[in-house]
Amino acid sequence: MRDYKIIRLAGAAIATLALAACAGGNYRPVADTPIRIGPAYTIRGTTYVPAAAPAYDALGYASWYGSESGNRTANGEQFRPGWITAAHTTLPLPTYVEVTALDTGRRIIVRVNDRGPFALGRVIDLSRGAAEQLGMKAQGHAPVRVRRVEPTERDRERLRKGKPAASLAPVSQRELQRLRTQLPPR
Repeated sequence: MRDYKIIRLAGAAIATLALAACAGGNYRPVADTPIRIGPAYTIRGTTYVPAAAPAYDALGYASWYGSESGNRTANGEQFRPGWITAAHTTLPLPTYVEVTALDTGRRIIVRVNDRGPFALGRVIDLSRGAAEQLGMKAQGHAPVRVRRVEPTERDRERLRKGKPAASLAPVSQRELQRLRTQLPPR
């Protein structure tokens, strides 16, 4: 009788593992190492060349995505739409960036773990959670500033667990006006 129970438990465990594998369960753990830059790649005729870019600071437009729940990100992690993550075409994976909404001045720290966006004028694709935190989910897209940052270990840990980093003070109206005048046209 005891052997039969062990066989049943082992069978159930194997079945569970097999189902997890079918569901794409072989994801990379959420970690900050190794950092991956990756080779150049081409999407729809445009070649992107990933690079370290420690002083990255760009103005453009952000969009958001969220229906890909459970898909594998470019660095091998599981995409979780509610987490504060993003996709970028060339920054190392993972990278931390500060995203500022140029219409409101609201700022957040985001963990970049995927590739994209592949639309002209867009500098970053935010997860649904990041778009909600930035206050741009209802708009679908918004003008932004994206700067590479080195957050505290506490903020990194929170973001690796799907939680937002510490709140940042909004950008002043004067600085917003200055940034808006530099925004490239759509």
